[in-house]
Amino acid sequence: MSVRLGKLLEFYEQDKNDTFVRYGIALEYRALKDYDEALKWLQKLRRDFTDYLPTYYQLGELYQLLGDLDNARSTFEEGVRIARTARDLHTASELQAALDEVENEI
Repeated sequence: MSVRLGKLLEFYEQDKNDTFVRYGIALEYRALKDYDEALKWLQKLRRDFTDYLPTYYQLGELYQLLGDLDNARSTFEEGVRIARTARDLHTASELQAALDEVENEI
């Protein structure tokens, strides 16, 4: 376990609803190539905080990395819908570009 991950897990214990900390934990697991843990944390984050938009890009990208293109596509599609509803056109555009890339792979 990295020092950074240890600190993030400490912060998580102090506030389990801190989306930024939970997101950071997922990204740190990914950086450590512990894809199962990264996936678990991102899936929980999406389930618990559906409007936290950074989750959709990272989760979709992780599915793509793991070769699960169907889940990547559906994750990006969901993120695009939520971003448009939130009127976050920049994020919607980024997610749409990622979705287009996945659809080209299928």
